[in-house]
Amino acid sequence: MNILDEIKEAGTIGISGHIRPDGDCIGSVMGLYLFLKKACPGVRVQAMLEKPAEIFSCINGLEEICTDFVPITDRFDVFIALDTEKTRLGAAERFFDEAGKRINIDHHISNAKGSGDVNYIAPDASSTSELVYELIGGSEALDAEIAKALYIGIIHDTGVFRYSNTSPKTLKTAAELISCGFDFSSIIDKTFYEKTYIQNQILGRALLESILFMGGKCLVSMIDKKTLAFYDASPQDLEGIASHLRSTKGVECAIFMYQMDNMEYKVSLRSNGEVDVAQVASFFGGGGHVKAAGVTMQGTFYDIVNNLSAQIDKQLKKG
Repeated sequence: MNILDEIKEAGTIGISGHIRPDGDCIGSVMGLYLFLKKACPGVRVQAMLEKPAEIFSCINGLEEICTDFVPITDRFDVFIALDTEKTRLGAAERFFDEAGKRINIDHHISNAKGSGDVNYIAPDASSTSELVYELIGGSEALDAEIAKALYIGIIHDTGVFRYSNTSPKTLKTAAELISCGFDFSSIIDKTFYEKTYIQNQILGRALLESILFMGGKCLVSMIDKKTLAFYDASPQDLEGIASHLRSTKGVECAIFMYQMDNMEYKVSLRSNGEVDVAQVASFFGGGGHVKAAGVTMQGTFYDIVNNLSAQIDKQLKKG
């Protein structure tokens, strides 16, 4: 599949990703957006996302993202959903549904069939950013700004090439991206490792109040709305906490959750391999990858932990 072949008759193109966009979502959306603006100068292209975290401000054109979801047209000729199936597009879902042609590009195993008229779903890929690199035609289609956006997406979904979804193809793609000449070392520090003082405070709070259970195989922590308000923090300040919990010695599955509303929590699940957290999340209507998944759940903190524990325990016993 070549993306230019799929959009060759379009006059208007919309691009979006999932709610609460992470690094891969933002990187793939911006990489494709910058590419289409360059490759199709006569086409009106609009990228729509919830406001990205400040750490991604190094991506050229980020300020052009439509965060209020006001479309440039009544009906897009083509709408491209990246890094998600359509029900997690949030406010952009209706534009996807109403578009003349719908394209879905994703690497989540929970979206195996895709949501579009044209689907490119590759669960073995490290990231949607890696897929965008492939679909735009590889290194010949790149410039430094497109390459930077896609590289950011890849490093965020591979944990800077530490996670098991990193393949030889991923590393080859990354090598071709950094050959475009941007400061890749600084980008890793700025977007992946660097934390604000508030982010470090909340991380410390989450670690301090974490609970080890199931014989030391599971670790859970929760941040409620009151705590978020106390630190004047947003959900974007909670990035990386689940992965930090997962790195605890002896832990097979880490659960991090934050309160979104009364009796409603966003749950992030991370695994060291013994638990397929995509299956756990899917059981409750979420999705993701074998080692990293998420879901929104209703109930008390203890009810949610108990419900998750039952599914995790089945897999631990099976393993």
